[in-house]
Amino acid sequence: MAAEDKDHTFSTRFRIPKVMWEAYGRVADRLDTDRSARLLNHIRADIKAHGDAQDLAALEAGEQELAERRARTGGRPKKEQGA
Repeated sequence: MAAEDKDHTFSTRFRIPKVMWEAYGRVADRLDTDRSARLLNHIRADIKAHGDAQDLAALEAGEQELAERRARTGGRPKKEQGA
């Protein structure tokens, strides 16, 4: 994915067995969330628990960027019930 210089949120790829990814999706569905939100929450928790001052500042900057991006796009669409 070619990203613009101003585009700091990006799609990344990592390798995971497909059956695990599918199971993770089902778990997230049962928790009324999605995999991306759960992964972001896990990353936030790790940075808060183990990060140094630079990491915590980066977390704050990232949270600000997410807030600005969501404000520009009208936020995340609400998850449809029963979908």
